[in-house]
Amino acid sequence: MSAFLYGVILQWKLDLRNKGVILTYYVVPLLFFAFIGAIFTSINPTAKDSLIQSMTIFGITMGAFLGTPTPLVELYGSDIVKAYKVGGIPIWMAAVNNFISAFFHLFIMSIVIYLIAPIAFAAKVPQSTLYFFLSLAFFIVVCLAIGTVLGLFITDISKLTMFSQFIFLPSLMLSGIMFPVDMLPVVLQNVGKIFPATWALMILVENELDLTLFLPLLFILCLAVLASVYRLSRVGKE
Repeated sequence: MSAFLYGVILQWKLDLRNKGVILTYYVVPLLFFAFIGAIFTSINPTAKDSLIQSMTIFGITMGAFLGTPTPLVELYGSDIVKAYKVGGIPIWMAAVNNFISAFFHLFIMSIVIYLIAPIAFAAKVPQSTLYFFLSLAFFIVVCLAIGTVLGLFITDISKLTMFSQFIFLPSLMLSGIMFPVDMLPVVLQNVGKIFPATWALMILVENELDLTLFLPLLFILCLAVLASVYRLSRVGKE
């Protein structure tokens, strides 16, 4: 257990030294929140009702899809993985450490938005803090699971950027966090349901628990976990 905790703490410190990761976990999401929050609330006062939810979803999807896979590509796509095998360290440990470290980074970023939005933009605070953060934690887990799949299956940084953007940009444009999904054609509305951000927005703006909204996220999580387990088993045999 002590070795595992040491690995998590070490990954946390490595993330803090990785400028690219810090940009996607903190700097860009918070700058985007400050800039877009000011625009949205000045143009449309009703945007304050879901500003915390939409900006938090943006930050989490960006961090999970653009930041989380990077350390995994750098590790599993290099000879460092051989050192793990020689040292008798389980191959899965690096992925788990990265997952846990990323979770705390994104949760901290979400708390910052939650605390600042009501003060800076008079944003409406969710009625149930417990429901909001528990749902948010589940959404973070789902997005990080997808980010982990990207980091495990893609071994080239340039290709990673392309595939990550392919998931991140539709999540941004089709989920409803930038503008109401009703403005989109029906076809694009249905395409948007593929991405976790769409379901997360519906969950986070709800005042009551609706388990049916969690089922698509649970399905995506199961697929991502199975894919990650499969890939890690293959890496262990190579």
